[in-house]
Amino acid sequence: MTLDFMKQSEDDSYSYEVFDIKKSTPIEFAILSYKDQPRVMALTILGEGNLDKNPLPRRSAICIEVDNVDEVLNKCREHNFQCFKEEHLVTHDGREGREVGILDDDGNLTLIYKIEKK
Repeated sequence: MTLDFMKQSEDDSYSYEVFDIKKSTPIEFAILSYKDQPRVMALTILGEGNLDKNPLPRRSAICIEVDNVDEVLNKCREHNFQCFKEEHLVTHDGREGREVGILDDDGNLTLIYKIEKK
């Protein structure tokens, strides 16, 4: 993924209501793209200590197709993210590949996958 741009939120941004954030908390956004998926992710940055712990069970995951599963996992491990056991992926239409869940230090769950047989 590549960082497209970062932006401070306006004081009257709808993001305060949409994300249920206190108006006194400054918001910054980091917009990310992946190869042929422009602006696929927007990270909301609230600063240290402004996030409650995510409740369990986890209710959603971001799913991203990657070129190199091992490279992504190595980078995640460098940052001490939890990498779950890799699974063999078989899609509803019979394609096969690899998939791995990753939990970052904010409690966000991401599933990365790579289709290897079409």
